[in-house]
Amino acid sequence: MISKGCFYHVVKVRNVDSKTPSLESVLVKDGSLRMFIDYRQLNKVTIKNKYPLLRIDDLFDQLQGASYFSKIDLRSGYHQLRVRKVDIPKMAFRTRYDHYEFLVMLFGLTNAPAAFMDLMNRVFRKYLDMFVIVFIDDILIYSRNENEHVDHLRIMLQVLKDQQLFANFSKCEFWLRSVTFLHHIVSSKGIKVDPKKTDAVMSCVVRLVVIPLNDLCMIGICGEFPYSKLTKYGGV
Repeated sequence: MISKGCFYHVVKVRNVDSKTPSLESVLVKDGSLRMFIDYRQLNKVTIKNKYPLLRIDDLFDQLQGASYFSKIDLRSGYHQLRVRKVDIPKMAFRTRYDHYEFLVMLFGLTNAPAAFMDLMNRVFRKYLDMFVIVFIDDILIYSRNENEHVDHLRIMLQVLKDQQLFANFSKCEFWLRSVTFLHHIVSSKGIKVDPKKTDAVMSCVVRLVVIPLNDLCMIGICGEFPYSKLTKYGGV
């Protein structure tokens, strides 16, 4: 992903000697790689942005009466938000080729979700609670009928174009009567949790493990609970 140069003007090369985090990558759901840098030390000294993220339950209250839906997923959402020049050196990292500094917001920074959510709320403020729900980089457009949805889609696409926000077309869906959004299935009939997200839980088998009393003593339980109390009638 990072070779002997920069990519997409996301990072820049800077030839300095510095103790900075190293680059790693993680596999995401679609099989592609996502850059990951250990920013725990930076996050510890960062002043936390207390910007409130919306509750999912509150968002879905807006969907009463909606019958047509479109979903837009922004491509590498955080990368569409530039970082202030004074903060660029704080996001430095190293590879075996060179020292790099990010020019855009990166996954893993403690304030990234709040900063990006603030951007989305400012961009779409006129249309929130009317026909648009925005949660981080996921945008849901909802309408009561086809004619409304034509107008709503046209407005939203124009806003994205004007603000130079780019979508991941392979993850976008249009003109749906039922849509999966934030792990829920939304339709004119109502809202329910996506079964794919609950199957793993429902299929779990709870195993009850019986630990012999002698083993409890061996692992130090007897130090907390005296043997005489554990063996007393009704004590266990």
